[in-house]
Amino acid sequence: MPSTFGAVHLAHEFLELKVSEGDICIDCTAGRGKDTAFLCGLVGGSGRVIAMDIQQEAVDSTKALIAEMGYEDRCEVYLDSHENVDRYAEEESVAAIVFNFGWLPGGDHTKHTRTESSLAALKKCLRLLKFGGVMSLSIYYGRDTGFEEKDAILGYIAGLPVGEFAVVVSEFVNRPNCPPISVRIYKTDL
Repeated sequence: MPSTFGAVHLAHEFLELKVSEGDICIDCTAGRGKDTAFLCGLVGGSGRVIAMDIQQEAVDSTKALIAEMGYEDRCEVYLDSHENVDRYAEEESVAAIVFNFGWLPGGDHTKHTRTESSLAALKKCLRLLKFGGVMSLSIYYGRDTGFEEKDAILGYIAGLPVGEFAVVVSEFVNRPNCPPISVRIYKTDL
């Protein structure tokens, strides 16, 4: 297994199983656009992907990658906080939602997701998911940032109602220095 195997690989394997042509998906932390582009490929020409990020650098990177891949017809990218995600989709309409909590890859580590806005976004996203929909969370933390957010997110999702959601948390236990945590949430249709 290559040493680059990580949270992104786990997220993409999971999403590939759950997203279909014509679905609506949201990337709540667009970053460099890799998850957004991946989702665009899964939803096909009849689907729609909404991406957002609070950093202009991330929005620009995502738009450039989407244009390079030829996905402009199925993707909207917004300079906005994930806290406002409910402005972009109707409740129970979204097949998959992606979060990468932490900082922009290759960016300034002093700019990172925040506990309060992340929890607000998670709560809204749970309502946006359709029955059978899924959410992928990759939690990056370390250095001087992210520990409070990590603990708050893990505490919140542990309390989700069993009859409505199934939550799976995966950790890289053999990696040093605060390896990312991968979370998969299923909105059950029981």
